[in-house]
Amino acid sequence: MNEELVYLFGFSTRKQAYIDNLLGIVSEQAKNNISIAIVLIHDGVIGTSQSGTIPSSLDKLLSLSVSVFAMTPDLLARGIEPNTVDSRIKCIEYDELVDVLAQTPKVASWM
Repeated sequence: MNEELVYLFGFSTRKQAYIDNLLGIVSEQAKNNISIAIVLIHDGVIGTSQSGTIPSSLDKLLSLSVSVFAMTPDLLARGIEPNTVDSRIKCIEYDELVDVLAQTPKVASWM
């Protein structure tokens, strides 16, 4: 993984304005071939389970050419089983988060 930019996203994906803002920015950056990863943390993991309805903006974000991760401890804390998460999202532990952040020159936090 050699992303140029990582977004840490901690708002619920069900809060339309927040996910729409992220989608707009990431869409433009993806058009410019910027390699992006998004890590869903805290309430950002809400709405990722296939057993519910995935918010339309999150679905659009997942269709872009970006890497999307969800923190397993945050999923479990909110009663979401990692095996139910949309297959376009990779569930990671804290040690993997450290690797993602250490390998990326720019990190933007949305919380």
